Amino acid sequence: MSIRCIAIDDEPLAVKKIAGYIQKVPFLELVAECRSAAEAMTIMDTTDVQLLFIDINMPDISGMDFVKSLANKPYIVFTTAYSEYAVEGFQVEAVDYLLKPITFTNFLKAANKVKNLIELTANNQKESVKTTANHLFVKSDYKLIRIELADIKYIESQHEYIKIHLINSTPVMTQMSLKSIEEQLPPDRFMRVHRSYVVNLAKITVIERNRIVFDGNIYIPVSEQYKEKFQEYINRNFV
Repeated sequence: MSIRCIAIDDEPLAVKKIAGYIQKVPFLELVAECRSAAEAMTIMDTTDVQLLFIDINMPDISGMDFVKSLANKPYIVFTTAYSEYAVEGFQVEAVDYLLKPITFTNFLKAANKVKNLIELTANNQKESVKTTANHLFVKSDYKLIRIELADIKYIESQHEYIKIHLINSTPVMTQMSLKSIEEQLPPDRFMRVHRSYVVNLAKITVIERNRIVFDGNIYIPVSEQYKEKFQEYINRNFV
């Protein structure tokens, strides 16, 4: 397991300290060190990030307000010098709240909490979908729904849910992560092209400016993180 992380703090020494702690933990992967929420948002728009270590007191937009603004929240661990923010931090479902100066022992405890939550969630989500060679069953609205893989156009992440977009049928929603469903789909037929999208490669007919176009007016962006792999597929299959 590798948990992709961003360290966010406007204080240079503080963000370096958290970044150093991340690099010491084998199951954490440092994606970026950011000095502001705006910088972090730019990275999160194109990169799949699972965990934020974020300071609360920052200029322009506070860490708390930034987290509240996120539609698809990763796991959150707040870092701050002020204990009075603890209650508000847990109200936005932060996994932990680290009070500065942060020791490596306390940091590691918070990291392990996130790791345990991810493992527990992954185990539960595997029970929400059963996949065969040609179809899958997903739990949705207390029902078990059979979906033919050939009928899937693309799958979209929506916070704690995914929306499976189908040909000639209404989308199906189920509670699980995009990563979990991606791991159960055949990689020669489906590809992750963005932090929020997995596409059925057989349904791609139009590509425009690093975007996949479905039905003439639905644009699926191909982000930098997945562009090279997608381009390799294009080079093999499009003349």
